[in-house]
Amino acid sequence: MVLSRRETGILGRLQETMTTSKSYCLSMPLYTQVLIAVIFGGLLGVIFGQEPYLGGVTNAQLGKLGMIVVQLLKTLAIPLIFFAILDALIRTSLPLSQGTRLLVICLVNVSVAMTIGLVIMNTWQPGLSWQGHVDELLHLVPGSKAPAKVATSQTPIEDLAAYIPRTILAPFSTNNIIGVVLLALVIGALLRKLHMRSARMGEDDLAIVRFVEWVYEGLVRILGWIIHAVPFAVFGVVAQVVGKSGVGVFSILWIFLVAMLAGLTIHALIYYPLVAWFVGKKSPKVYVGEGADAIMTAMSCNSSLATVPVTLHCLNRMNVSAQSSRLAACVGTNLNNDGITLYEAMAALFLAQALGYDLPMTSQFLIVAASIIAGAGVAGIPEAGMIVLPLVLSAAGLPDTVIAAAIPLIMTVDWIIARARSGVNVMSDMLVAILLDAGRTHAVAVPSAVRYQAEAAQPSESQPS
Repeated sequence: MVLSRRETGILGRLQETMTTSKSYCLSMPLYTQVLIAVIFGGLLGVIFGQEPYLGGVTNAQLGKLGMIVVQLLKTLAIPLIFFAILDALIRTSLPLSQGTRLLVICLVNVSVAMTIGLVIMNTWQPGLSWQGHVDELLHLVPGSKAPAKVATSQTPIEDLAAYIPRTILAPFSTNNIIGVVLLALVIGALLRKLHMRSARMGEDDLAIVRFVEWVYEGLVRILGWIIHAVPFAVFGVVAQVVGKSGVGVFSILWIFLVAMLAGLTIHALIYYPLVAWFVGKKSPKVYVGEGADAIMTAMSCNSSLATVPVTLHCLNRMNVSAQSSRLAACVGTNLNNDGITLYEAMAALFLAQALGYDLPMTSQFLIVAASIIAGAGVAGIPEAGMIVLPLVLSAAGLPDTVIAAAIPLIMTVDWIIARARSGVNVMSDMLVAILLDAGRTHAVAVPSAVRYQAEAAQPSESQPS
């Protein structure tokens, strides 16, 4: 079976992605840089506190510089999601029956993930342990005031209507992520129709299609540059926080870490194996045992997209057909992001609880919707969870001052959570492939992972990941 143009493009770019990531990781992984930044930032805060040094520089000034990086991530996220959705709609080609089945499976999986997250956050309420501590962070930003309660309307319909854009540019200026996605879906559907018509007539890609690809690749490249500056942002903000509040501010991070890992663990190690066993007829020994290589690879390199060749190899060992494997791991990678969406929603609710927000269930569902949409929009992008988090926090009603102060603190443990998210995303890819294959009568897939990797190495058209 021959790979489609879209699948070949994805696998071809994986080779370049893994090569670049490998050389970068050999020099200094991002999480190592962040840990070093935390250590030196903490030392600077302990030694100098709020006193000036080096010609009048203060830790508070370093913190302001660090928050610029957080603001850049938030600014970049909206156009990045917009063009990612446009590109996916234009270039992904799926038969209606396969596409519908893939979408339903992914929606069920992410709905279960969100249910797990909501149950944990509403029964345990771990964010309450942070109450009072976040207020201390607010005082680090000049002019900060205690945020008001999140305003909600009377009915869910009114809440949903508030996200419908009034003008084309309004969602971009207000960081309305749901409005941006709705706009991208409408424009993307139109461009897809034009693109398919030109393909049937044997014409070259439309200029607008090439423009979307060019802008998307450019935004991903800029994102890579900003990510290189993240350790400096963490260094500055940690120095500011420790200089103001002391090292005790980190003593509360373990609760956030445990809450996030609890949600990811329940979803990955209970829900996935049970569904693979009872619906997909793959026992936990087969699903987890044969898929261990892909799971560990994703956790080590912190990328589910770069793990696709290993994922295909593991699915082949499970006797999952090549068609279902490639459909789930290559095309479905834009949807199978349970790890990111679960983390974003739980983190937003955690901080909302820490600030004393009394969020009704309708507001929590809007946060969940923003997490799902954002997670799908940045599929395959490096450090996707960190890129999306500011937008989801904004959807939760958190003020920018809280977002800017809290995110660098969260980054100190995010490198642990990020690896768990990547492992969950790969397990989601494998489960979707198993479910797509369930009930089908076909011969065991012949192609092996060696063939997939050989195909990935073939020169292919440059397309955005």
